[in-house]
Amino acid sequence: MSTSVGRDAVETWRALRTPLLVTALVVLAAIGVLIATSARTSGPFSPDSTKSDGARALAALLENHNVAVHSTESLDDAVKSGDGKALLVGPSGALDDSDWQEIANARWSHLILIRPSTRALTALAPGVSLSGDSVTSRSREPGCDLPAAVKAGTVTVSGPTYIAPENAVTCYGDGVHNTVVQLHVGDQTVDVIGTPLSFTNDQLADDGNAALALNLIGTHQDLTWYLPQWESTGADSPDGNSPPLIPPAVRYIGWALAFAVLVVAIWRGRRLGPVVAERLPVIVHAAETTEGRARLYRRSRARDRAAAALRESALGQLHKAHGIPRRADPSAVVATVAARTGRDPAMLYELLYGLPPLSDAALMSLSQQLDVLTQEVRHP
Repeated sequence: MSTSVGRDAVETWRALRTPLLVTALVVLAAIGVLIATSARTSGPFSPDSTKSDGARALAALLENHNVAVHSTESLDDAVKSGDGKALLVGPSGALDDSDWQEIANARWSHLILIRPSTRALTALAPGVSLSGDSVTSRSREPGCDLPAAVKAGTVTVSGPTYIAPENAVTCYGDGVHNTVVQLHVGDQTVDVIGTPLSFTNDQLADDGNAALALNLIGTHQDLTWYLPQWESTGADSPDGNSPPLIPPAVRYIGWALAFAVLVVAIWRGRRLGPVVAERLPVIVHAAETTEGRARLYRRSRARDRAAAALRESALGQLHKAHGIPRRADPSAVVATVAARTGRDPAMLYELLYGLPPLSDAALMSLSQQLDVLTQEVRHP
């Protein structure tokens, strides 16, 4: 019966506690760095994004004009009381009707809706609806008497257009299909902007884009920049900008875990040491070596080497049987063997020191004659 020599729980814990502790420290450090350096918002039209579709340049422009920009992805920040403040709602997200109604009840003094959906328009901009048509990127005159647009002048616009009620001011369109709509709902100002690309890092410097953005969005000293994300279970995303199923932070944590595993693997991985020579108790007899060499010579048709190996083996046995020195002259060897066996010296010389055989048959004959000679010496 054999006894198990595997590790028990205590030994396993002792072996793994240090790697686990190091892994935990690396993961915590990576998460801490990510939290400290990560932006509050991400994605298209984010005020923290410096990508071409981000809006970091616009946020910086507003801050330079004494507008305090608060970026957020939390719905709780958008449903707080907004009296005397402005709320910008980004183009992404998946809020349901109740969420939009909560934002409407917050009574923000100024609402800026960037490419809003039908649900957002119903709750926040009554009477405004999507026209179903879009305009390609091109420069357009304001075509309205809205002061913010008149001061900005020509603007590069693109994206969906909206149909507005008679009490609204419409700009940068043909009077029916408009990319900028402003209306007043009670004491609240609502701007509907269907051209978010005009205000991104990529196009903000074109035409009067920056002036229009500053005139529309920078009307209050306190601006909450809200990018809807995952607060709701609704699926109001007709423009195909649905939020990702996996939050970006999860990806960062995954990378941190992978990095920690790599560090531990390098630390605990087995390394190859220097090569150590070891003497093995292996004895190979000379006869076996000779036979092996002879087979190799035969296989490669090296009859001369095979014959030399056979003669060398036979001479070794003759030297040992008759006490002949290894360095003895061939004539002395032949004379000694001839005197012992009674063979003709000339035939013995030809057998032991003659020319190599010219065929396989001659090689076999040589082998047999040498074998007979050595048998005679062993058993005279």
